[in-house]
Amino acid sequence: MQFEDFDFSTPEPGKHGEGPPGDGAPAATAVRLQYLLDNTPSIIYCTVPSGDFKMTFVSNNALNVLGYRPEDMVADPNFWFDHIHPDDAPGIFSSLAQIFVEGARAYEYRFRVRDGSYLWMHDSLRLVRDEHGVPFEVIGSLTDITERKRMEAMLQARGEEQQLLISKLQEAHDQLLQSEKMASIGQLAAGIAHEINNPIGFVNSNMSSLQGYVATLFDVIAQYEAALREAPGLAARVEQVRGQADLGFLQDDIGDLVGESLDGLKRVRDIVQALKDFSHVGETDWQVASLHAGLDSTLNIVANELKYKARIEKQYGELPPILCLASQLNQVFMNLLVNAGQAISSDGVISIRTGHAGDWVWVEIGDTGAGIAPEHLNRIFEPFFTTKAVGSGTGLGLSLSYGIVNKHGGRIEVASEVGQGTRFTVHLPVAPPAAQAAP
Repeated sequence: MQFEDFDFSTPEPGKHGEGPPGDGAPAATAVRLQYLLDNTPSIIYCTVPSGDFKMTFVSNNALNVLGYRPEDMVADPNFWFDHIHPDDAPGIFSSLAQIFVEGARAYEYRFRVRDGSYLWMHDSLRLVRDEHGVPFEVIGSLTDITERKRMEAMLQARGEEQQLLISKLQEAHDQLLQSEKMASIGQLAAGIAHEINNPIGFVNSNMSSLQGYVATLFDVIAQYEAALREAPGLAARVEQVRGQADLGFLQDDIGDLVGESLDGLKRVRDIVQALKDFSHVGETDWQVASLHAGLDSTLNIVANELKYKARIEKQYGELPPILCLASQLNQVFMNLLVNAGQAISSDGVISIRTGHAGDWVWVEIGDTGAGIAPEHLNRIFEPFFTTKAVGSGTGLGLSLSYGIVNKHGGRIEVASEVGQGTRFTVHLPVAPPAAQAAP
């Protein structure tokens, strides 16, 4: 395709085609074309199709949009490249040669205007070839899209705010579900305690009575034996019966059996009490509680899961009672202890250390397990993030723990090394601001 050169100057009066624009005369057509170029929303420009893509033509509306005179833009061979934002230029320069393959390119970039500020421009370029297929010219159209970009940025910001709000709502929803679950556990604990404590009570009473009866019975037997020793014939018979019954063994073993049974009943009572303490039945308000008591009751709850693979080492320091939601903190301890147990394959150690400094207390739960990969450390508190196999975890334990500790005005720190183990440290204020602000 070949292009003739148009004379964009205004025709002089009396010359051919001096009629009004649009009357069909060549001069009038040129005037009309110049009028359209000057008033179109886009800046029309042409460049050479090689080298620095020097501008050869710029429409007059560049002065209104960019503040530059077209002749100044054409005079500077590096004008276009020099005014593109430094952050946007590399992407354009690296791909501009593709126009000779594709025939067209489109870019969005920031362009520096005369006052030093930048406008976002949409640049649409098209390569024109002559009748021999040789690149002849590049025609471009620059359109100011700054307002569109501003709206896009605003929409993106609002979208991010909405995502943050959705995330907070999801977290609140998860915590509400967890609270409801804990309330259900509390009700279950109360029911279990009521149903189990009654039979435990009378069995324990009966075992105590049996212990006394057995002691009395063996005392009577001993007195009989002492009395019968005075009758040699009967004494020999009694000694034979005693040997056949292995009375000495029965006397020792019955005592051991009764003692073990009483100890077992005590352990059942302790487990039921630990479940009640762990869930704090009916607790809805902030209250002063002992973290050591919470740790011990939680250990009783998870003991069955931990005892076959890990040894518990407790190094309790001096801790003042703190104002807290004890059942929720117990949930944090349970999550950390269960995670520690799951990180250990066998024969590991779970350590629990506590201490305080000033108005803060801390609880550290460490393990000698597999550790956490560095790329996962920044994500472990994200809701639903888990490295466990499908069906082995929901990914909510640590995120809920983070939320509970944050509600108490505290923080959780984690240190881990792959193959060596992990340490979670919970820092809590003695008097949380949230508790003081609670109605």
